[in-house]
Amino acid sequence: MLVQFEKVSLNYGENHPVLTDINFALPKGGFYFLTGPSGAGKSSLLRLMCCAEKPNTGRVFLFGHDTSHVARKDLPDIRRQIGVVFQDFRLIPHLTAMENAALPLRLVGTDEDYITRHTRELLEWVGLGKRLDALPAELSGGEQQRVAIARAVVNKPKMLLADEPTGNVDDETAIKLFHLFDELHKMGTAVILATHQQNLVERFNKPALRLKNGHLTSLAAKAA
Repeated sequence: MLVQFEKVSLNYGENHPVLTDINFALPKGGFYFLTGPSGAGKSSLLRLMCCAEKPNTGRVFLFGHDTSHVARKDLPDIRRQIGVVFQDFRLIPHLTAMENAALPLRLVGTDEDYITRHTRELLEWVGLGKRLDALPAELSGGEQQRVAIARAVVNKPKMLLADEPTGNVDDETAIKLFHLFDELHKMGTAVILATHQQNLVERFNKPALRLKNGHLTSLAAKAA
């Protein structure tokens, strides 16, 4: 199983429930949308999935591991299997596109020849082969997003989490990015993509988890 939530609730403060009694299980290797209006709890659910938050109640399983009982020393190994694309990209301003995308490999001491070759190939694949030396401020919003995607998958994670990845780009760029995520999925990475853009969800016709006011209202399978 890729991800499993059992009776998970999350509160930010005593009177601020964010997620309530969440139950679902997702098989490995799929592509899933996480939908719902702003404030429904999508970002919080993703934070639980990448071990950035712990639930107040319930259990979260990742790749078969109960994260509430995993030793602290073993958490980095689980996190390295997860790529995350944040809403605000979080690129480091003084690093080039190449350096930003390569950062996860460099942090774990990967061989420099491999870093250079693999990161260059990945940036060329996302259409940034001519922008390797550009700083984030020199890139458009769509280009910055593609650097963030490259960084998230450069170490070949089992799962990619994307939080509103098309919220800051135009419709044409949004569609291109969704096609890119679909290609990553076909190459073997499971994808969970949070969005409130229902038109894009319908266009790509993938299974969808739907949140409303912190409750999981449905896990809808794609149409036959």
